[in-house]
Amino acid sequence: MELISANRGQFVWLSNYAKILGSQEFWGSFWRTVYFTLVSLTLETVLGLLVALLLNGDFKGVGFVRTIIILPWAVPTIVSGAMWRWIYNSEYGILNAVLSALHLIKGYHSWLGSPVSAMNMVIIADVWKMTPFAVIFFLAALQMINKSMYEAAMVDGAGASRRFFALTLPYLRPVIAVVVVMRTMEKFKAFDLFYAITRGGPANGTMVLTYEAYLAAFSHLQYSIAATIAYLIGIIILLLTLSYARLLKSEGEMYD
Repeated sequence: MELISANRGQFVWLSNYAKILGSQEFWGSFWRTVYFTLVSLTLETVLGLLVALLLNGDFKGVGFVRTIIILPWAVPTIVSGAMWRWIYNSEYGILNAVLSALHLIKGYHSWLGSPVSAMNMVIIADVWKMTPFAVIFFLAALQMINKSMYEAAMVDGAGASRRFFALTLPYLRPVIAVVVVMRTMEKFKAFDLFYAITRGGPANGTMVLTYEAYLAAFSHLQYSIAATIAYLIGIIILLLTLSYARLLKSEGEMYD
């Protein structure tokens, strides 16, 4: 982002904010961050709920599966990013090898070769790592549900889908809200995966706000610009936090 920071020793007041908020690069990074947040958060929440419902059942080996499901979350983010970059490699990546062996693709594909594809590949990597986080929350809540309610509903003839939407989902709504709040905050600060997998490319297709601030500080040496972007990220997160706090408060009053 080609923005001119103030001369050393001068107070610039709000000029940096005006420059950044008036730049197309900033808003491009903002909307890429929003896209990354919405898509990955939706996938993590839905998959986390489905996996939690499965693990809430009683089948052979359920304890073992519940134990290993946490492994992706336990892997450090930078290590996970390096692993996925190897998986996506267009020449020797395992993803191309597997899909070619299954005859799902005709030739090796450059998964990180276009802006849209690269962003979606980062989202897949993030969903793989963070879905267990949602699973832990949802499974803990499911374990505390009164089983007698389900038994009564089954006696009344309620099917599985009816029990889910009438009993399970309303009970999990506060937990879902908590997961959404926590993960939204983290996704707006996402940096490690983008640094390890794409470095903001190709063609700035994965240039999110935090990576924009990183480049401004350590590549362009525009420290005031980087600090301003960081403050703007903080303001966005604060506004989201206040909105979610009101949502959580309303959820709590609903179930009081």
